[in-house]
Amino acid sequence: MNKIDLFEKIKSEIGSKLNFLEDKPEETLDSTLKALWLKASGISRSSEEALKSDLPDITEQQRTLLYQLIEQRINLIPLAHITGRQSFMGIELITDKRALIPRKETEILGRRALEISKEISQHKKKVTVIDVCCGAGNLGLAIALLNPNTIVYSADLSSDAVELAQENISFLNLNNRVQVYQGDLLSAFETDKYYNKINLIVCNPPYISSTKATKMNSEISSNEPILAFDGGMLGTKIIQKLIQEAPKFLAKNGWVIFEVGVGQGEFIMQLCKKSNRFNQIDSGSDDLGNIRVVLAQNREVS
Repeated sequence: MNKIDLFEKIKSEIGSKLNFLEDKPEETLDSTLKALWLKASGISRSSEEALKSDLPDITEQQRTLLYQLIEQRINLIPLAHITGRQSFMGIELITDKRALIPRKETEILGRRALEISKEISQHKKKVTVIDVCCGAGNLGLAIALLNPNTIVYSADLSSDAVELAQENISFLNLNNRVQVYQGDLLSAFETDKYYNKINLIVCNPPYISSTKATKMNSEISSNEPILAFDGGMLGTKIIQKLIQEAPKFLAKNGWVIFEVGVGQGEFIMQLCKKSNRFNQIDSGSDDLGNIRVVLAQNREVS
């Protein structure tokens, strides 16, 4: 049987057995099987990159491995953990259980942050960026890779996430422009080196309420760190802390930009206004019109 016929045969066998999560729209039957096929042949690719790739020939041994990988996926092991890769803003990243798998929805934040960094680049030679709750490092790394005028400082409370982020920094050859530290939110930057000197702070914080965080789909709850989702009783605990702490790090006209959960946008924007620390507050929405990103510009004078 040739590889195309084999691919179609396996597709028909497993189609009804696979479940796909709404927050990973890039994972389809075709992209999943292609990514697993490539992994079985010794090539690590995200589902998005796999879809663009040609199918290599596989040996009998690799075919057996393919079926084993498919079984793992049917048993709700995330595809990104099986392949060891996830695409974020077109960039391949290493992924595993140490941090949240970067989501497509966070690209709304990533694109807006990149846009702001490029606007700042028009007036400054170097744009300093802090990425907190960095997880696998995807936001800071995407900004650094796509805007060479940036210097990025990343941080995460989890030592496992910091370790993974460092691996991604090296994987993308960005050790000269991206550094990662362990710390609770902005605590790693509590020195004069950073006060009033940061042009852009980005954050994809935990924003799911504690109650909902314990009831997530088992594919998520059994494989990704709960720390990356639990935002406290109302889901806004860490966001509120960020709004309070960010201004002292921001340079004049610097921005803080972060992701929010569906339904939280208006409330969070009001919190920014009531803080009386920002001179401009804006938002970014998904295709359904839900506010998913809030951004606020510092009014403090550096």
